[in-house]
Amino acid sequence: METGVIDLADLDGAFDLQSTLESGQSYLWDRPDGRMYERDAAYGGDAWYQTIVPPLDGVSEESAVVRVRQRNGTLEWESTTDAVPILTHLLRLDDDLDAIYDAMPDDPLVQCAFDAYAGMRLVRDPPFGCLISFICSAQMRVSRIFGMQERLRETYGEAVEFDGDTYYAYPTAERLAETSEDELRDLSLGYRAPYVQRTAEMVATGEAAPADARGRDYEDARDYLTTFVGVGDKVADCVLLFSLDYLEAVPLDTWIRSAIADHYPDCDCGNYVDTSRAIRERLGGPYAGYTQTYVFHYLRSGGE
Repeated sequence: METGVIDLADLDGAFDLQSTLESGQSYLWDRPDGRMYERDAAYGGDAWYQTIVPPLDGVSEESAVVRVRQRNGTLEWESTTDAVPILTHLLRLDDDLDAIYDAMPDDPLVQCAFDAYAGMRLVRDPPFGCLISFICSAQMRVSRIFGMQERLRETYGEAVEFDGDTYYAYPTAERLAETSEDELRDLSLGYRAPYVQRTAEMVATGEAAPADARGRDYEDARDYLTTFVGVGDKVADCVLLFSLDYLEAVPLDTWIRSAIADHYPDCDCGNYVDTSRAIRERLGGPYAGYTQTYVFHYLRSGGE
């Protein structure tokens, strides 16, 4: 086992691990204390988090178990390998959060959200796990979305022994493609079961891959992702924002539509594409996705 620390004072801007991992951006991490997504206003904790990371292009060549917690101004980590480049990638420790804050709109709602969750960063999840988890997200509370991913890992993921414990990797596209709709429904996926199975089949056979959206113009990338079964514009925007580095993406979910109705009614253009363009401009253009994530977490946690 390798261990180490990352001094958070070396980052450009603040950092908060709990809000980053428990704000509805990612469902691919877990807490060994069993309290993942236990409360909405997640912020400032010092719990351990863990995940199994698949090989990441340009970052790591092998799968790795990673555990991390925030304490005393550092990120403490334990892993099967050097976790610094992996954590830098997954938690966007290389973002200049100070510069992003400076580029955000001078807006009362945005300022309240930033003040409440200073240091929350976007995640950069592996594309396939991000895609499947957000296919499962439709009309679901974050705790239930997380529960679905936990069951998928434990049922179809590879078991890995590390430091005396057993961890389960997120299932591969090939493994999920082999499942049946009934098997996935038994894991409480409901009507999402055929979407997950067919999308996994598309990836496993090489018909399409979520990472192939990279490099396209933003709206073209969103359109490409909607070719996956069960993926509409909102889910596509989630994958673009939380996995593929499109920081301008603003998923128009219930909370953001509520924010538009209450705070930015002039941005409601009657359809997804035009409303998306208007709210992206209002929330900061190139960094609008960062702004929306703060607003989402703030409103979902009881802010007004």
